[in-house]
Amino acid sequence: QVELVESGGGLVQPGGSLRLSCAASGFTLDYYAIGWFRQAPGKEREGVSCISSSDGSTYYADSVKGRFTISRDIAKNTVYLHMNSLKPEDTAVYYCATRRFACTAVVGTVHTYDYDYWGQGAQVTVSS
Repeated sequence: QVELVESGGGLVQPGGSLRLSCAASGFTLDYYAIGWFRQAPGKEREGVSCISSSDGSTYYADSVKGRFTISRDIAKNTVYLHMNSLKPEDTAVYYCATRRFACTAVVGTVHTYDYDYWGQGAQVTVSS
């Protein structure tokens, strides 16, 4: 049974940092890409970052380039999103999702059907 569990969300001040974790079970990262997505109130779900299965290539939305870093620990079957220099506009529910092999929909709106499985989401709030 495939499952994705996000953790690490919370409240942080502008300029602060957080690390989100996405623990995967029921499959291995060797064959599945993992992406991070977010949805703010009243907005569509959008791509943030993704790491592919084969060579670990990474992709980022322009809004987070230089501030966010995606990484994975294959031994722990876990993907991380390191978020630095956080801004109030980063406030959203963050989701991880998986699909076979390659990343997609990292830039712009993502639809739930773009990925096969989704986690339950983790709230990130950036506020002073």
